[in-house]
Amino acid sequence: MSATKEKIKESAGKKTGRGKKALKIIGIILGIIVCFVVVTTVISKIGNAANMKKVSSFKPVEYEAQLVPEKDARGNYSFVTDGDLKVLQLTDVHIGGGWLCLKKDGMAINAVAAMITAEKPDLVIVTGDIAYPVPFQAGTFNNKPPAKMFAELMEKLGVYWTLAFGNHDTELYSFFDREEIGSFYSGGSYPHCLFMAGPSDVDGCGNQIITVKNTKGVVTQLLYLLDSHSYTGGDFLGIMQKYDNIHQNQIDWYAKTLEEYQDDNNSVYAKLGVADVPTLKSSMFFHIPLKEFREGWKEYVENGMNDTENVKYYCGIAGEHGKVIFTGIGEDEVFETVLALGSTQAIFCGHDHYNDFSLEYKGVRLTYGKSIDYLAYPGIYKVGAQRGCTVITFAPDGSFDMSSESYYQDKYTSLYEKETVDMTQREVLTDLPW
Repeated sequence: MSATKEKIKESAGKKTGRGKKALKIIGIILGIIVCFVVVTTVISKIGNAANMKKVSSFKPVEYEAQLVPEKDARGNYSFVTDGDLKVLQLTDVHIGGGWLCLKKDGMAINAVAAMITAEKPDLVIVTGDIAYPVPFQAGTFNNKPPAKMFAELMEKLGVYWTLAFGNHDTELYSFFDREEIGSFYSGGSYPHCLFMAGPSDVDGCGNQIITVKNTKGVVTQLLYLLDSHSYTGGDFLGIMQKYDNIHQNQIDWYAKTLEEYQDDNNSVYAKLGVADVPTLKSSMFFHIPLKEFREGWKEYVENGMNDTENVKYYCGIAGEHGKVIFTGIGEDEVFETVLALGSTQAIFCGHDHYNDFSLEYKGVRLTYGKSIDYLAYPGIYKVGAQRGCTVITFAPDGSFDMSSESYYQDKYTSLYEKETVDMTQREVLTDLPW
């Protein structure tokens, strides 16, 4: 054999050896990945099962006479009462459902159960982000386990509830989209869940109306839930915080249905012989705040934290950093329509976990619900001033009252031990980056 052929053979042998070694390394890496996925999946299943066992340990809320909603002639759920209707707003529960957050999920479950059990609301409205399937914090892409955990908890407590979707409930990369999670909630497995997907010709999932009527048939309050969507402007993963706005056909639907229910009331009042018919009162619930939340807070701060002609402050702070109030990046006509129609007296949102202020802006009450979150914001599980719920009482005359309640009050007795947290309120920024 010539020297040239010998060198070629030797070179080929070396390449074959290197190829086998590379394949071996790739095989080891793939094996490690498979083992990691299997192990973390098993841990997640075991941990979620433990948290579901915790869910099953809570007792049903004891009511003296629980109101039971039924669907009205327009197909919407309706509570009939001549007394008050008590609504509990929860927001940003952020159950992860994966191996990285099992303990924090248990904390969230404990907090939700404690506050609902103590308050005994007629209705719980969650203004978004029940689930948080962000893999580097939750350890999963699967948004069904968090949804199931919360729905099972509410069914165990025996309390009627519904929700407006947030940006994290159905991330682009999560296993299930809005329609699928919505169908899961409303599919019949959870009789206390009042979620409805809403009209198919209106953007979003979960545009819903819940009515409050007296025994004479007069609608005393309309509760609107709107899908404020998630990301827009090419920000598919939400990294750039480009949040969407409520769309015009949702606003048109709001105006149209409001007119329909006003007509219903006019007919009832006519039969009762009442000539001076009042404007029907309503309230809105959704996740991402309107730009008017920023405008109202800005005006209040720039006036030395004092009321103005447009702003009346009630409680809470804007404790977020960065943009402080993270609204949709586009324009919408929600607030302008609210002012023009003169029905909606209050708007409740979530989204910004350290914001919990409530103020009146141009005659409309704008309120951030206190958040639950133990997971999404780094270190937030150690902080407590922002964690709690919002109690809203709608009176028979259409008026309302509300209070922002801290979870760490003694009246919220939890089945499992409450965590120790820093109750120092975050700094209120006066030099705002508007």
